[in-house]
Amino acid sequence: MVKLLESKGVRVFSLSENTKAVDAFSCWRNDTPYIFLNTFKSAERSRFDAAHELGHLVLHKHGGPRPTRAAEQEANSFASSFLMPSADVNARIPYVSALDQLVTAKRHWRVSVAALTYRIHKLGKISDWQYRHLCIQMSKRGYMDAEPNSIEREESVVWKKVFSDLWTLKVTKADIAKSLFLPADEIENLVFGLTSPPVPPEALTKGRPSLKVI
Repeated sequence: MVKLLESKGVRVFSLSENTKAVDAFSCWRNDTPYIFLNTFKSAERSRFDAAHELGHLVLHKHGGPRPTRAAEQEANSFASSFLMPSADVNARIPYVSALDQLVTAKRHWRVSVAALTYRIHKLGKISDWQYRHLCIQMSKRGYMDAEPNSIEREESVVWKKVFSDLWTLKVTKADIAKSLFLPADEIENLVFGLTSPPVPPEALTKGRPSLKVI
C-alpha cells in the first residue's frame, strides 16, 4: 500500500505515537495529498488505515476538516473493497468453518483477522450470529490487541532512497534536523525511523571473540 501510494504522488509519513487514539489522518495541501500512519498499530491495521485514508483523499477532497460518521463509513467501505475485492474473497473463501480458517486466509490480503471477518460478513458469507460469535472468539484470544499470523510492516520506499543518497553525501541526522529546524527525534518519527544509516554486517561482529572448531 505505501509503495503504491508513493508511486501515485502521495506523501506518506509515519506517526510514532504511543497511543491508539489516532489511527491515521490525511489531507490535501496545494493539490498534494498527504497521509500520516500511526506505527503503534499492527502492520495489518496500519495497512488498512492507509487504504482508509486513500478513500478520504479520493472521496472527500472537498469535504470539511472533520469527517462525518457517513464519511468514515464510506472510507472504511472503500478500504475493505480495495484490499479485499469481493470476487477474490468469494473465490478463496467459499464458506467459513472456523476462526482459524480466517487467521490463515488473511495473509493473502495482508489484513487483520478482524477486517477480514467484517468483510465476509458484509458480503453475506456469514450471518449476524456467526459474526458476533467470531468477534467474541477474537476478543477471548486477544486478537484485538495482538494480531495473529502477522506480516512485516510496510515502510516508505521514497524516504529510504532519499536517505540512502544523503548517507553517501555524509549528511547526518543532525544535519537534516538543523536544516529543517526540527528536533532529530521528530524527524525520525515522521519517516519510519529511516534517518539512521544501516549498520554494516562487519560492525555487528566487531569485538566478538572468534570461534574455532577443532
